[in-house]
Amino acid sequence: MMDPSVIAQTMLVIAVEEGTVLLLAALGEIYAERSGVLNLGVEGMMAFGALMAILTMMATSSYVLAVLVAVAAGLSLSLVHAVLSIHLRTNQIVSGLAITILGLGLSGFLGRREGIIGRPIVALPDVSVPGLSAIPVIGPAFFDQNLIVYFAYALVAAMWFLLFRTRLGLNIRTVGENPAMADSLGVNVYGIRYLCTLVGGALAGLSGALITLGYYPAWTEGMTLGRGWIAIGLVILATWNPSRALLGAFLFGGVTALPNAFMSVGYQQIPSSFLQMLPYALTLVVLAAASIRGLRKKVAPPAALGLPYSREE
Repeated sequence: MMDPSVIAQTMLVIAVEEGTVLLLAALGEIYAERSGVLNLGVEGMMAFGALMAILTMMATSSYVLAVLVAVAAGLSLSLVHAVLSIHLRTNQIVSGLAITILGLGLSGFLGRREGIIGRPIVALPDVSVPGLSAIPVIGPAFFDQNLIVYFAYALVAAMWFLLFRTRLGLNIRTVGENPAMADSLGVNVYGIRYLCTLVGGALAGLSGALITLGYYPAWTEGMTLGRGWIAIGLVILATWNPSRALLGAFLFGGVTALPNAFMSVGYQQIPSSFLQMLPYALTLVVLAAASIRGLRKKVAPPAALGLPYSREE
C-alpha cells in the first residue's frame, strides 16, 4: 500500500490540474452570464481551442503562439454566438448548443484531416515557486505547475475585483439584472454583453489549450470529455462569483481524482467507470439543487439571463 501522504499529494495534483481546466472556462462563463448572455457553447469552444493549440504547437513549436491561437479560436466561436444572441436576438440555448456542435464537429474534422490523432507534443514545462513548492503535500500540487495555472490563480482575484469593486463590474451586473435601467443610465448594454461573451469565449479557448498543451499533450477526438458542461454547472455552484468558482473547481477536480486514489491503494471494489461518472453526477446534483424553490431564491441567477434586449421594447 502506498504512503497516505503520497496518495493525498497525487489526488491534489490531479484536482488542481482538472480543476484549473474547469476554472478557466467557468470564469469566462460567469462574466457572460453576469451580463445576461447564456453561453452553452463552452464545450465546443474548448474543443476548438484545444485543437488549434496543438496544431499551432506542431507547426511553430511556440507555446505563446499556440495559446494565442487557441484564445482566438474560442473568440471566433463566441463572436458568432454573440451576434446571434445579442443582435439577432435568437434563442440563446439553441445558439449555444449549435456552437457546441460546430466546435466539436469542426475540431474532429480538422483533427482527422491533419492526421494528428495520437501524435504527441512536448507539454508546457512546470515552473516551481521557490519555497512554496517545497511545502509537504500541497506544495507540489499548487506551486509546481505550468504558467497557465498560475495565470488562472491571478485571474480569479482580478476578475473578482473587477466584478465587485469597479464601475465596469457594476455596469456588467446591472446589465445582467436590468438592461433597460442600465440603458437609461447611459450604459452600453450591447457593448457590455459583447465584451463579456467574448471574454467567455477567450477563456474557454485557453481552457482547451491547457488540456492539450499542459496535461494531455496529444490530440484525440472528443478529449474535452464534457468538461464544458461541468464548467457551466460549476458557475451555478459558485453562485456567479469568481472566488467561489476557485473552490468549486478544485472540488470537482478532487472528485475526478478519486479513481486514481482508489487505484493507488489497490481498492477495486468500486468499478472505475462508476468513479469516472461522479463529476457528471455531481453536475446534475448541482443543477437539480438550483431548481428547488427554496434554494432558487438564495442561488438566483441574473434576472435577465438568457433574455435578449431591444431598445425598442
